Amino acid sequence: MDAVKAKYLGGIAEAADDSALEELRLAAVGKKGEVSLKMRELGKMTPDERQVAGPALNALKNEINSALAAKKEALEDAALNERLQSEWIDVSLAGRPRREGTIHPVSQVTEEVTAIFADLGFSVAEGPQIESDWYNFDALNIAPEHPARQEHDTFYMHRDESDDRPPHVLRTHTSPVQIRHMEKHGVPCRIIAPGRVYRADYDQTHTPMFHQIEGLAIDKDISMANLKWVLEEFFAAFFDLDGIKTRFRASHFPFTEPSAEVDIQCSWVDGQLRIGEGDGWMEVLGSGMVHPHVLRSAGVDPDEWQGFAFGMGIDRLAMLKYGIPDLRAFFDSDLRWLRHYGFACLDQPSIHAGVNR
Repeated sequence: MDAVKAKYLGGIAEAADDSALEELRLAAVGKKGEVSLKMRELGKMTPDERQVAGPALNALKNEINSALAAKKEALEDAALNERLQSEWIDVSLAGRPRREGTIHPVSQVTEEVTAIFADLGFSVAEGPQIESDWYNFDALNIAPEHPARQEHDTFYMHRDESDDRPPHVLRTHTSPVQIRHMEKHGVPCRIIAPGRVYRADYDQTHTPMFHQIEGLAIDKDISMANLKWVLEEFFAAFFDLDGIKTRFRASHFPFTEPSAEVDIQCSWVDGQLRIGEGDGWMEVLGSGMVHPHVLRSAGVDPDEWQGFAFGMGIDRLAMLKYGIPDLRAFFDSDLRWLRHYGFACLDQPSIHAGVNR
């Protein structure tokens, strides 16, 4: 047994790498190793022989395993020292910059949409989020009995009994911006109005606060054909698809006449929505020719001027393009969601560049 001990301890001490060490382990204490086979012979010995050989074999096995572990650690230390000799770090160098924060998908899509419509000649117009009843409803030809004007659909601002000012609401769409812009700047005009809007609704596809973008183009000879071209150019650029098909369906909106819901071509494959292919259709926005009453409300003569308007949800555009399944996720406090869907700060100049979200 002394010879076996000397043989393996000597071999372990001289092992040059992990593979040599593994070979020695298998030869000594592996399943068919020399020491393991000797331990199997204990059953054939007499009790007196077993009483002597058993402790000796166990001690030998433990000594070999200890030597193997020590040698393995020594080899690892040697490899690390070799790496430290060949690799070095200049601790005096400046640290690598860490990108902090991301752009929220809604901000990213707003930026994308704004850039596309800018290429089509549209400028950005803005307005207040707290609007008078007149700008939010009356000027847009929304009748007093319209359901949207009921308190179960719209957030009305609290007023004291002695307050004789007109009612004010959290705007339910960005359409009031159209009235304000035409009042201030006149026509012709070509604008988009992105921003927050508010409605008393909450489920998988609706939230009390969401983001909308309205478009308006007024001139003397604008038609539905111009509207169709603008929207098809937008869809092609936004979804990065050539020849995406659209479908206009007759509808009714108080502020446009004629009015149309706009669908885009789509299909479902293995539970995933695919835009621009297949035989299905998905509604994405409402549109139409601006109603004469709306033009008059903004001080524009409808006998001389005409134009189109459209409106769509920025949140839903983000859901369609980036595969976000639930609208309520935009307001999730779990930062893992934003790390997954957030966007790095844009390289080009932007109203959002450098802003941590």
